[in-house]
Amino acid sequence: QVQLVESGGGLVQPGGSLRLSCAASGFTLNGYGINWYRQAPGKERELVAQLTRTGGSTNYTDSVKGRFTISRDNAKNTVYLQMNSLKPEDTAVYYCNARYVFRDYWGQGTQVTVSS
Repeated sequence: QVQLVESGGGLVQPGGSLRLSCAASGFTLNGYGINWYRQAPGKERELVAQLTRTGGSTNYTDSVKGRFTISRDNAKNTVYLQMNSLKPEDTAVYYCNARYVFRDYWGQGTQVTVSS
């Protein structure tokens, strides 16, 4: 069964850090482009970070550049989103996505709340 399972979300104070994990089962992440999206209440889903299929390139939305880092551990079949210097506006449900041609897999999402 193909599955992506996110973890690592939670409540953190402004300026804090979290590392989100996305573990794959039923398929191998290596060879897929990886995306992290987020959706805040009342807002559209937003692409936050991308890691190309070859792993050679990353892209970030402007609001998280310099604070977030996307990475992949092929041995663990897991992708990560390291989030530093968190701000209240980063509060959202975060989703990981693995995509290659017509294969498009999504996790269930993990809540990140940044609040004092």
